[in-house]
Amino acid sequence: MQIATYYFSQGGGFMVPILFILIIGLIFVGERLYFLLKGLGYGFSFAQEVAETVDSSGIKSGVEKSVQGVGPISNLCHETISKAEFGVEEAEKSMDNTSAIEMAAMEKNMTWISLCIATAPMIGFLGTVVGMIQAFDDIKAANDISPAVVAGGISVALLTTAFGLIAAVILQLFQNLCLYIIDLQIVNMQKSSVIVMDSIKSQLRNK
Repeated sequence: MQIATYYFSQGGGFMVPILFILIIGLIFVGERLYFLLKGLGYGFSFAQEVAETVDSSGIKSGVEKSVQGVGPISNLCHETISKAEFGVEEAEKSMDNTSAIEMAAMEKNMTWISLCIATAPMIGFLGTVVGMIQAFDDIKAANDISPAVVAGGISVALLTTAFGLIAAVILQLFQNLCLYIIDLQIVNMQKSSVIVMDSIKSQLRNK
């Protein structure tokens, strides 16, 4: 920790905005993970339970069962089954609309994480360029190109690039985790749509 603090202090003024971007990115990541993980507990297995409830106890019981969950699949089941009394076409239309809304909700703020990933190394590179300019100014002022004069300035300049890349890598790993969960939920939503619609059609045929 002391080493990290030392290098951070040696990196100059550009280290602060990179740290700020990292913190902002982690806030967005935390918000996304909280939202996404909350819905994982009610995945395809929950949709199966809702479909079984519709098959065994009817559409009204299926609606009551669907409100017990949270997340995209629970919302998909609830909105679809709630429109079942108006016919299969209305249920399918509601399912399509809800799927689009839920996918948009899952992808919310992902663009801000991508922006932080792109911006952190760019600011790091900018800090390096500014640091290199300062290093050459020091060489000019000292009228000496000795290793001691050059190495110190270049080392400080490169620290901003290193920190920018580290920040980007950290955020990229978390972003990939979020994208994995989103892809998983989309697949589960598609599978859930099939079994829920099958149960609705079966109930409506038996009426």
